[in-house]
Amino acid sequence: MSDDPVVNHEPQDAVEAVVPFIPVIIPAAGAVMMFLLAFIAVHMA
Repeated sequence: MSDDPVVNHEPQDAVEAVVPFIPVIIPAAGAVMMFLLAFIAVHMA
């Protein structure tokens, strides 16, 4: 019973959970930022 992987799991670090998504999050955040800056520039012009 002590070999049950569901019972003997260690808590996962929050940073380790996010790291695989970084290559998707950073370009998406950049695209949103560029859209917002372009919207502000067009709105002010």
